[in-house]
Amino acid sequence: MAKKKIKRQTSKRKKIRRQSMKKRKKMTLKKLKDFGGHLYKQMITGEFPWIEMPSRSTSNILYDDRLKQYILGKRNVKRSSRNIRHVRPVTQLVWTASFAHNLNKKGKTSTLRDIFYSAQAFDVNFKNQQESDNIITDLETVLGFAREDFNIFPEERSQIFGDLTIEYTVPGYEGNSLNLTTHPDGLAIGPALTTSDFKSTKANKVIVIEKGAMFTRLIEEKAFKKFKALLIHTAGQPPRSTRRIIRRLNKELGLPVYVFCDGDPWGMAIAITIICGSANAAHLKELATPEAKWMGLYSSDIEKYKLPSTKLKIVDIKRLRDMRKDPRYIAKPWTTQITHFLQKKRKCELEAFSRYGLDYVVKKYLPEKLKRL
Repeated sequence: MAKKKIKRQTSKRKKIRRQSMKKRKKMTLKKLKDFGGHLYKQMITGEFPWIEMPSRSTSNILYDDRLKQYILGKRNVKRSSRNIRHVRPVTQLVWTASFAHNLNKKGKTSTLRDIFYSAQAFDVNFKNQQESDNIITDLETVLGFAREDFNIFPEERSQIFGDLTIEYTVPGYEGNSLNLTTHPDGLAIGPALTTSDFKSTKANKVIVIEKGAMFTRLIEEKAFKKFKALLIHTAGQPPRSTRRIIRRLNKELGLPVYVFCDGDPWGMAIAITIICGSANAAHLKELATPEAKWMGLYSSDIEKYKLPSTKLKIVDIKRLRDMRKDPRYIAKPWTTQITHFLQKKRKCELEAFSRYGLDYVVKKYLPEKLKRL
């Protein structure tokens, strides 16, 4: 019954979503065209081309308590080709916008890595991929659209598994359906999956897992059936496409989200990025899932479950102290666990559960944690 109910709800939502996607694509193309037109107008009137955008400096990144995420402030920066230091980034930005426009017009996709190498063919050289990635982020900031709207995606590395039937919307595969239990290793969260429609599901929750080994273990132990869960592997800090699909599952299907990471400050950072977003993406909205909950590993879990642990390093302690100043961590359980980490000075990884056997996480830890959250 639950599956049919979601199916009926999704049918109406699917129509609205597809209309929204088409409208957004038109808006993206218009923004890119207007951007080019703005620069062209400057040049034909004899003006040095210039670009203005919101500043992404740390002093202009603010935490919005209402949205529960970082946003950009009101300060802008201007890059003008009149300034010799700005000629290079302005040129790179114009070429990137042109490349994105061609992608959108032709209905093609590209990766961050591909952008870096494609630029070389046009003699628009970047020192490294970090520089080209930053220019793409500048383009997002200038136009107010995400790189995914420009059909630019990161390399696929996250995966998803569970009883969710999707329907593809990408050209050539429109209308094709696939259940995410089809592949035993999980399916890569790429452009086709990210933009697909959710058709039906029996799941009633999402469990997000940092480590690949634990993701595989939960599939093998049929955790998706036991907990009626969709399993998502972030492969460390989750790519934005993964964060988008987590948010969609929560907002569109009403599925609660639980984040299962290593018991250290870096695991906490992964969880908080999913829940509240990051400073690096302060210029974008609709990436965070504020209703998601951090499942652990908590510092207190290390003692409670007598897990093998190692001593915190100096860099770990510094990270924890920085977290105390971060507005995203001002409530429980964050404050309690940060204090506990600093007191005990121990950390552990998800693999530590293997000391109790291959099925311990599914039989013991997850049922107890889900019951308490």
